Amino acid sequence: MNTELKLAVLAAAVALAACGKKEEAAPAADGTAPAAGELVVRIGHVGATSGAVAHLGKDNENGARLAIEELNAAGVKIGNQTARFELLAEDDTADPKQATAAAQKLVDTGVNGVVGHLTSGATLPASLIYHEAGVPQITPSSTNPKFTRQGFPGAFRLVADDTQQGGAMGRYTVQGLNAKTVAVIDDRTAYGQGLADEFEKAAKAAGAEVVGREYTNDKATDFNAILTSLKDKKPDVIFFGGMDAVGGPMLRQMKTLGYTSKLVGGDGLCTAEMITLSAEALGDGQVYCVEAGGVDGEEAAANDKFRADFKAKYGVDVQAYAGYAYDGVKLLASAMQTAGSADPKQYLPALKAIQYQGASGKVVFDDKGDRQNAALTLYTFKAGQREKLAVIR
Repeated sequence: MNTELKLAVLAAAVALAACGKKEEAAPAADGTAPAAGELVVRIGHVGATSGAVAHLGKDNENGARLAIEELNAAGVKIGNQTARFELLAEDDTADPKQATAAAQKLVDTGVNGVVGHLTSGATLPASLIYHEAGVPQITPSSTNPKFTRQGFPGAFRLVADDTQQGGAMGRYTVQGLNAKTVAVIDDRTAYGQGLADEFEKAAKAAGAEVVGREYTNDKATDFNAILTSLKDKKPDVIFFGGMDAVGGPMLRQMKTLGYTSKLVGGDGLCTAEMITLSAEALGDGQVYCVEAGGVDGEEAAANDKFRADFKAKYGVDVQAYAGYAYDGVKLLASAMQTAGSADPKQYLPALKAIQYQGASGKVVFDDKGDRQNAALTLYTFKAGQREKLAVIR
């Protein structure tokens, strides 16, 4: 038999075998084969679960994991198949390079949707990878306005952005705290700088004088030079754009230097961990912050239930945005149910049009992917506890 004939016979045999072989479903991420008629749905979650803000990343991951467990317990169906949801969790350490690596890994694994990332500095570079792969991404906590202004149809945000958050804190600083002079410090991240810029604009518009603008970084621990240079300017308020891992030590050094200025900030300072990080410097009414989220009225009951279930499951209180990560997973699942498909191309229109009542309240997205009528909550700290002042919209 000549070579050409051998090849032809071999090709025919392979084709015949393929015709008689039934296509098998892909195994689950844990290596187990799906049950008959079962659809494996992989939801990615990415946050900083190591490093300075690991407490916030783990908080979000646990919220997402609780949603996955509830969906599986409920026996959710997508189309005519029972869905088995899996959480594929990645750690980006709040670093842009690690964020893109984590995003690419999830895309290569074939995730059906992603909840994350935690910080804006990680969310922004990762968003391009998800966009190019056609994978919907819901951030439960990133606030930089650029995220939803890139024109990516699969980008969604569950909290108010920096324009709303920084603006609200700038106005409150002048109108609520009667500040005449303010100093601004940011950590140079996409989150911290963007938030500080919006605060500065709003504070100026409300009538405050900005007497200084300084910079640090998100891993700094020594602020003596910055605080010393600002002290002579006697600001009524210091605004810090950054996270609690830096804000807590900064407050302690303000106390050491004899500052009487109040420290104000965004949601990065509005955490349970801020109490521990600030130690004896926290005081009563010394720190004010605004969280990009909040529920009130009839929506409070669902949020209270989520918080109780979360504590029963993990033995700790919610830090900040676990409820939004929880809702992010539930939103993806709900859109898949409506579309009858876990294929992103099929369920994306349903996600865009969704009206969902969750742990964080009612979710409806605008044409950019931002949450309509997003709430903000003003807080202070008293007697070592966070105290709610008001929910505003």
